[in-house]
Amino acid sequence: MKRVTIVGFLTVLGWLCCGGFVSAEGLAGKRPNIIFILTDDQGYGDVSAHGNPILKTPNMDRLHHEGVRFSDFHVSPTCAPTRSALLTGRHEFKNGITHTILERERMTLDATTLPEALKSAGYATGIFGKWHLGDEEAYQPEKRGYDEVFIHGAGGIGQHYPGSCGDAPANMYDSPWILHNGKFEKTQGYCTDVFFSQAQKWMEGVKGKQPFFVHLATNVPHAPLQVRDEDFAVYQDKVEDVNTAKFFGMLKNADDNIGRLLERLKEWGIERDTLVVFMNDNGGTGGCKVFNAGMRGTKGTPFLGGTRACSFWRWPGTLQPGESKALTAHIDFFPTLAEIAGANLTPKASKQIEGRSLVPLLEKPDSAWAPRTLFTHVGRWEKGVDPETGKYANCSVRTPQYHLVSAGKRNKSEWMLFDLWEDYGEQTDLAQKRPEVVESLASEFEKWWQSARPMMVNEEAPLAAENSYWTLFRKQFGSLPALPEAEAKPKGKRRPE
Repeated sequence: MKRVTIVGFLTVLGWLCCGGFVSAEGLAGKRPNIIFILTDDQGYGDVSAHGNPILKTPNMDRLHHEGVRFSDFHVSPTCAPTRSALLTGRHEFKNGITHTILERERMTLDATTLPEALKSAGYATGIFGKWHLGDEEAYQPEKRGYDEVFIHGAGGIGQHYPGSCGDAPANMYDSPWILHNGKFEKTQGYCTDVFFSQAQKWMEGVKGKQPFFVHLATNVPHAPLQVRDEDFAVYQDKVEDVNTAKFFGMLKNADDNIGRLLERLKEWGIERDTLVVFMNDNGGTGGCKVFNAGMRGTKGTPFLGGTRACSFWRWPGTLQPGESKALTAHIDFFPTLAEIAGANLTPKASKQIEGRSLVPLLEKPDSAWAPRTLFTHVGRWEKGVDPETGKYANCSVRTPQYHLVSAGKRNKSEWMLFDLWEDYGEQTDLAQKRPEVVESLASEFEKWWQSARPMMVNEEAPLAAENSYWTLFRKQFGSLPALPEAEAKPKGKRRPE
């Protein structure tokens, strides 16, 4: 009896000391609803909480302030690679993804995906917005673990490239055609509004019946900069460059939608049962000329400015707000959510995962975190060439302290070395002063490349004869639309071309 009393007292004391938040051992298998929001081409600096002097993002800031934020979190320099690593827990090259087009954006069919793991744990799964991991039928989300699919094609609305990668014909950000569970639907409204609204409609139908996983991937603020007039007007006179104003306006709309979503969770009474994770998919683009958080490089480069991303995890009543400075990455996303959801991974899936669960850091952001080595490679060598010709072009090796970077297009190992503890802006090359560090990290890169090389399964894939979405559109409607030029452009006199 005395022992029970002591245990009870310690439990209450721990609860009080933590401000009512759960203990570390409570996270595994807690099975919250999970909403994952991923923006396209937003940068780390495109958040007002990170110091942007112009852009205002009050709802992204809420996620930043009200949850655990990872301030040294890294993704791929481009979009499809990042998305595959998030969903598999391993480096994108090992998923066969070395580009964003030319059949090299297709996630290998041999991979076990996060939604598949969550379904095995009893979750309902849905994706809304951007997929970009293969537009052919076998690669579509409904074949990769999603129950509900509401997506556009290619890497963006209206994009079309040689091969299978492409969107519905003549598609625009305003009232786009969307592929909904295998059938095209004509939507009404701005794309981001449409995706958030559809996601909430689906959540309302499944909440309370089983936990859900919502993958909400916007195509904004990716170019073309098609922005609502009222959102563009907010920044039109605040920045000199009109394209930056459009870019910021698109982010304003995304931020407004996040705010409405958070309010809806509160109205439904499931706010404390729902983990909301917010990220961006690669380094910055349109906003970097205003603010890039002191970093070197942008999207498509192996510098920190090409890979550092937002990573905000909000779960009221469970996660205590705080900052983790540990070196973390996209490959950690899968094992973290799998642990929280209580998913029993198959031996194949467990072997596939290269990342680490972030659960210890979510519980205590300053927890000990073992040193690690991460690898970045932009890829994107020419179609049909030997990947070896691009081995040293735009790549890097990262440890907590050092960043070894080869930034040129020439396939020659001309390494630069930066000590990030002293020089996070990567301005002083120490390669000549610390050759032993260069040698050690370069050796690690060689081992990594050899491990990844056999898994680049799309390199010799022939290009499809036609965009898969055009083929499907023709099958559903009998022909492709022949829209007048005026209808193929966004409407509104101040809307960008």
